[in-house]
Amino acid sequence: MTPRALVLRAAGTNCDRETVSALSAAGAGPELLHLRELLARPGRLESYRLLVIPGGFSYGDDVAAGRILANELRFKLGSELAGFVAKGRLVIGVCNGFQALVKAGFLPGEGQGPAQTASLTDNDSGRFQCEWTGIRREDSRAEWLSGLPRSFELPIAHGEGRFVARDAGHLRSLFRKGQVVFRYHPKNPNGSQGSIAGICNEGGNVVGLMPHPERYVNAFQHPAWTSIKSRHTTGGQAPGHLFWKSAADYAKGLS
Repeated sequence: MTPRALVLRAAGTNCDRETVSALSAAGAGPELLHLRELLARPGRLESYRLLVIPGGFSYGDDVAAGRILANELRFKLGSELAGFVAKGRLVIGVCNGFQALVKAGFLPGEGQGPAQTASLTDNDSGRFQCEWTGIRREDSRAEWLSGLPRSFELPIAHGEGRFVARDAGHLRSLFRKGQVVFRYHPKNPNGSQGSIAGICNEGGNVVGLMPHPERYVNAFQHPAWTSIKSRHTTGGQAPGHLFWKSAADYAKGLS
């Protein structure tokens, strides 16, 4: 059965089309929906097995990156989204989507109900960074991602991608509980604490990451693909495609 996937866009989202294409190629049945349409009928969320909040600059990143979208998720869709997560369904936030999930309190997702315990803030460089970077997959609670290679590259494109936890205790807890999914390696491009590039909730079914897997679903999308494609693919499949295929395969087994 083809799992239904909701790709949620808002004003300023700009990675939605690539995400739809990546999901379709991975075996999911994606539907692109504007946030206003979902707010008009929140019950529609129930019919999906996978929710993706893609990258971009929602609401122009006014106030802070992802903050306004986070408030809409928390205060207008909070109960529906919490129920979706409680049923074990999959939620993925990429870049701006990751920022929104963190600022809405759904990542790391500690305690009862949304409470923000981390953030994504200005890069150490003080500027927008758009580059390819090394990623290391950690052993985490998001076991559905275990089929990805241990090390690979993905592009980043953000000005506020530096992950910070509320305090040292919260940071240690993420590592101890297996909630760190991806780390930058060998270079930390934005100064993220613990070189964190992506995390998950304790259930492993809410995942957020700053790098863009939808931008590397074919080997030829890498700028040096002619010389490194064999090193950067698994069975000819680019890491980004494997990411979305892992999500689609996992969603197929959800009720």
